[in-house]
Amino acid sequence: MRIERVEASRHKKGRVLVFLEDGACLKITEQELLDFRFRAGDELDAGTMERLKEAAGLSNARTAAADLIGRRAMSRRDLEKKLREKGAGEAEARYAAEWMEAIGAINDAEYAAALVRHYGGRGYGPAYIRQKLYEKGVPRELWEDALEELPEGGGPIDAFLASKLRGRVPDEKEKRRLTNALLRRGFAWGEIREAWGRLDEELEED
Repeated sequence: MRIERVEASRHKKGRVLVFLEDGACLKITEQELLDFRFRAGDELDAGTMERLKEAAGLSNARTAAADLIGRRAMSRRDLEKKLREKGAGEAEARYAAEWMEAIGAINDAEYAAALVRHYGGRGYGPAYIRQKLYEKGVPRELWEDALEELPEGGGPIDAFLASKLRGRVPDEKEKRRLTNALLRRGFAWGEIREAWGRLDEELEED
């Protein structure tokens, strides 16, 4: 297959377009252009074409991975999923994710800890955060170490109740409503009961 022309993409930096005599267009990176050293008029045999497509697929997956991580942090699982959604093959997505790990751009343990700090800071409890870690594709073996980022004791529950009650004594209906809200936020029933006990003592002292 003969190369008709080679030109830089006008829309994406670092991308090179290789136009073939049959009308096909190969999208490669500058690295493949340097590695294969071809130009307009060169003939590409089947073997070279296959190697070029494979190399371009890996480079494009790596570029896409860097772009995705540059926009927001994510787990390795979600990165591979996003790359496949963008058209990368399974092997290409895995290669790109491994490369991002190797250069320190993704780290599931650090990502898990950041998620715990984020949701813990917003007043959510362990059960809710475990669900988020699951949804974000963080490996289970990293969960418990990450959850050590949560503050000890019932401080978040106490803060939640204080913000809602503002010194008022709740009736039973409101108490049930707030208890259910705390359960939905991922706190255990025992922790919530202890928090109500502390609040009752404070209100009695007042």
